Amino acid sequence: MVYCEENQARCIAQEDRMKEVDGFGGTIPVRDLHRIDERALTGWMQENVAGFQGPLVVDQFKGGQSNPTYRLRTPLRSYVLRKKPPGVLLKGAHAVEREARVMAALGTVGFPVPKIHGLCLDDSVIGSWFFVMDMVEGRIFWDASFTDVPRAQRADYLDAMNATLATLHSISAESIGLADFGRSGGYVSRQIARWSQQYVQDELAGRHPAMDKLVEWLPAHIPMDDETAITHGDFRADNMIFHPTEPRVLAVLDWELSTLGHPLADFAYNAMMYRMPPDILGGIHGLNLIAQGLPDEAAYVASYCRRTGRAAMPDLDFYIAFNMFRFAAILHGIRGRVKRGTASSADAVAMGDRYRRVADIAWGQVEIIRAR
Repeated sequence: MVYCEENQARCIAQEDRMKEVDGFGGTIPVRDLHRIDERALTGWMQENVAGFQGPLVVDQFKGGQSNPTYRLRTPLRSYVLRKKPPGVLLKGAHAVEREARVMAALGTVGFPVPKIHGLCLDDSVIGSWFFVMDMVEGRIFWDASFTDVPRAQRADYLDAMNATLATLHSISAESIGLADFGRSGGYVSRQIARWSQQYVQDELAGRHPAMDKLVEWLPAHIPMDDETAITHGDFRADNMIFHPTEPRVLAVLDWELSTLGHPLADFAYNAMMYRMPPDILGGIHGLNLIAQGLPDEAAYVASYCRRTGRAAMPDLDFYIAFNMFRFAAILHGIRGRVKRGTASSADAVAMGDRYRRVADIAWGQVEIIRAR
């Protein structure tokens, strides 16, 4: 199946699962809306998961609203299940089969992902498609400042994140059977067109001068370089599990936005943390990086360039502006869902209202470029 970013865009717009610092890491009893037939699931596990032995206890992670995520406990081990949400879904959205496919493929070359035990494409089992993977034990950090570890170790954790993303972008999609995982080339232009269209058409969510200017400026200034690599789409600290005591990534999670895209756009989304405040995507802008024991943006970019064989990254400002625009459009879409009464997140109103602020920050990046 050839995947298109148009469907990815719809998937992102549905996703209002922004994780709160204390809200995602634990589990709760399964929400009424997300209840599953545990007997049917047990039967499927017995037939499809090697070494499975019940009985099975199911609870739900607090986050994972886009694709409901469950912990499956047995006397011998624990697993994680991710499924499509209930209800009518947009075409191409909540593609758990893509998540399972990319993780299974990356696992064959030793990239840090949970082991996939099985994928079910039969709605009759628990009501929707799902996959089961290993439960990886470790630490999740909710922002890139890594304040939960000693100051002397923080740079090592940030560097481990950098190295993991560089490794991902160095893996040949063709070599692991992902040549058809997305289109080759033109990723940024398609993304800008899709998000611009969504922003303009959602009149109920309102307009903002900075967004209007970004819609006009970005497509006219796309860099000439064009590359294609396996991209994660949401690569940040809280989407990976680190070793319990070491600065080492054990597993990268949440692959529902992955595709074949531009690696520098993917890296810029990660590096965007340097230009976002702490209350937006766990950014580190405004922090005293030296006091925090963290490398500055130039050092972080240089590490990625060294690992991927690049001399420099002259268009970083553009790719950061593009990612901020994309994120502002996501928030704008959430605002529209609030206005239409279809948003499910408790803090969706606050999230939607942030789109203007993010758009202003994005246009500020453009002004940096224009001032040169």
